[in-house]
This record gives sequence, C-alpha cells and structure tokens, in this order.
Amino acid sequence: MDSSAASVTHQNGTMTTSKALCILSGGQDSTTCTAIACQQFDAVHAITFDYKQRHAIEIDSAVAIAKAFDLASHEILTLGRILNGTSPLVSNQPLGQYTSTAELPGGVEPTFVPARNILFLTLAANRAAVLGIHDIFIGVCEADFAGYYDCRQVFVDAMAVALGEGIWGQPDALRIHTPLMQLTKAESVALAVDILGDRFPSVFVHTHTCYAGIKGGCGQCHACLIRDRGFREAGVVDPIWQFRSSPVN
Repeated sequence: MDSSAASVTHQNGTMTTSKALCILSGGQDSTTCTAIACQQFDAVHAITFDYKQRHAIEIDSAVAIAKAFDLASHEILTLGRILNGTSPLVSNQPLGQYTSTAELPGGVEPTFVPARNILFLTLAANRAAVLGIHDIFIGVCEADFAGYYDCRQVFVDAMAVALGEGIWGQPDALRIHTPLMQLTKAESVALAVDILGDRFPSVFVHTHTCYAGIKGGCGQCHACLIRDRGFREAGVVDPIWQFRSSPVN
C-alpha cells in the first residue's frame, strides 16, 4: 500500500480511513485503475456516467465490476444528451471500422467527444468533495490515446490545479491519479493480471471496450483493435473473446 494513502492512527487513538474515488466507465483501463486504487486505499468509491453514449452497455459492465470489487459506493450519474458533437459515440455518425491497427488514422480519432473528460473530472471532484476525498483515479493513457487531447498528463495536471483551487482554494488539494498514463495496452494488461491474479478472468469478463456496444466486441472499431492488440502482445487470453462471433485476428 502506498504510504501516503495508508490509514493513519492519531495520537488520541482514532484512525483515519484513506479514501479514493474512481471514474469507472466499465472498460479495461478504468477497471485496472480501480484494482490499483483498491490496493492503495481503504475505501474506494466509484462514479459512472450515463451520457447516452452509443456503447451504453458499458454501464452494465461498471455495475458488475463495482460489485466484484465490493466498492464502498457506486453512483451512476445520468447526464442525458449533455455532450454534443460529431463523434459517433454521441451522434448518428457512422462508427469507423477497420481490419487492423495498421489502418487506424493518425491524429485525433473521430470518436473524440469535446470536453468529456473536463466534465467527468469536474463532476467527480464535486462528489469527492462531498465524500471528503482528495484522490481521484482516471484511466487515461497517452500511449494509446487516439489523439484525444483530454487524455494527456498536461491536461490532467491542469485540471487538478483548477479543481483544487476552485473547490478547496488550494492548487494541490486534489490528486488525480493516472497510473496507466505511460503504459501500452499490453503493459496495462500485464499489470491487471499481476494485481488481480486468479481473479483476473472473473473480473475482466465484465469489462466492455467496444464503441459499437457489442458484447465481446465487434473486433473492428478503434477501441476493439487496440484492446485486442494489447492482449495478444501481453500473451493473455481476453475473457470477453468468448462472446465474440468472429475469431480474433
């Protein structure tokens, strides 16, 4: 356990329980972050956002994962269609389909939803303040981030300062943990396996990544291809593949 997060026994004999809040989408990365938080903190809470995303099936995954980790609390916050844009995740635009990661376009993926993580971190910080929490986990990653500007460490650091100032009046009052930021998908898979051990299949079978909202994955969207490549490179069988109608390349 991280010594900065461990329970503290005060001189009067009372004990302070360390707490953290995870932004739990129901996907691979947020699940790994939740596992890490559970290692480092006594009580872990989670928040999941329903913004009428195309892949809303991930919300069911988040519920199952929260139960698997026996979290202190899990809130599903219904936002409605508050996020607009041309992203196929929040519009009727067609979702890009590819046959391999080599076909993925460079730059910002069309699935980018402007200000999504700004909104999510702001709402998470509100809940953290109410719960007396100063540590938030989010599963963003620069290595496989599809060009999303709000998945970079510079963005996260700026948000931590702004939220710390705006809520607590201190720039360092909020710590936003991004343990996967510099990891490839293969490295994050290996990390999850290391943390969860024998529990890995029973937990990760609930995770959902596919942007098309297909259980087990469509195998052709950007998210599926990146996830599939990560598991193959890690030499680990993805538990969700059992639900896929077509074989993994």
